[in-house]
Amino acid sequence: MEEEKKNAPIENGAEKTRFHELLKAMKVPESFDYDFLFEAYETMIEGANDIQTENPIIRNMSLNPLELTLYMVNEHGFYLASHKDKMESKSFKDDEDYMAYLASVTLDKFFTNERLAYKMGTLTSKFSPSMSTLDLYLNFILGMLSRYKQNEPSKTLVVDILNKGFQIGKCVSSLLEGGFETEAFSSWRTLHENECILSIIVKYGTPVIEKYLRHMVYGTAFRGGIASKEETDAIFVEIKENMHAVGLKSKDMKRYIEYGWMLGVPNVMEIEGFKFNFRDGVQRVAGLSAYSKVYEMSSEVAHSSPLLIYSRKHYFFSMALLNLYESFFRLEKIFTTLYMSSVSEEERKRYVNMRNLYYGELLGCYEVEKRRFASLSKRK
Repeated sequence: MEEEKKNAPIENGAEKTRFHELLKAMKVPESFDYDFLFEAYETMIEGANDIQTENPIIRNMSLNPLELTLYMVNEHGFYLASHKDKMESKSFKDDEDYMAYLASVTLDKFFTNERLAYKMGTLTSKFSPSMSTLDLYLNFILGMLSRYKQNEPSKTLVVDILNKGFQIGKCVSSLLEGGFETEAFSSWRTLHENECILSIIVKYGTPVIEKYLRHMVYGTAFRGGIASKEETDAIFVEIKENMHAVGLKSKDMKRYIEYGWMLGVPNVMEIEGFKFNFRDGVQRVAGLSAYSKVYEMSSEVAHSSPLLIYSRKHYFFSMALLNLYESFFRLEKIFTTLYMSSVSEEERKRYVNMRNLYYGELLGCYEVEKRRFASLSKRK
């Protein structure tokens, strides 16, 4: 009797009204037919009872009404998008076979993806302070950056690169929490490239920004993204003239387009060992050459070498997390300068209070993880 009550179908009336309100809050189009979806939901709950009765593995697994509704609504939306005739005629409303199919597929995906999904052997979780503190800080900063104007490169280049950097940081964090240590480490590689570029742009300002923006145009022309042939031809003439001025040959065009913006750095050609590449160019000019070996290892992982296939989970977890922290500290410093110079006194005080509380905790977490890595290295 208790088993029957556990997943009892929703009663009509007030519950139906609440279900409709949920769909509205989720911005589900009314063309999906709320009454149909309510009936499908009831059918699904009845089906769940049957499945749990027959299958001892999932008998005690709880249902999540919101997740079920999300799966069902998206499944229904996909069906309507791929069956325009059903959408226009509304014939799906009277199709009992389709309703049964929708309920069945939704339950299959819910139980398989949410309750029986294959779990990687994770070394951490989103509840660990080393992750939760970093996630909190990343979410806060990304929320603040969302208030800034974006995607106007001539005006918002620093904000755009900074925003992308923190987004990649959040990606690396999520991968670590999911048990994908090598994938996190290879994604850190992109984060490191981002921070190096940003560091140069922030340090040298307008001359580098102007060059960077021009090289974005070069890149667009190189990929055939400019409609006008005359404009494209003129851009390539400009590129070749600039390359000749610094002694580069035609075979170097791609490298020049990608890295030539560094010519905006004063006397960059006089830097010992400078080349138009990442390691001897961007990373060196950014003053982060100490990461060249780590970056090289991350590149090997990214390119699916044996290092990726036969990786040691604990080692790459620590490598990814420690380097994520260090990149975050550098990016956060740039963000703080930007934020503190562009908000009111009251908002500055709130940020300082938040920073005083959580930045210290981040440093503490970082030190703990460093000690763990040192202990791991000794056991190698």
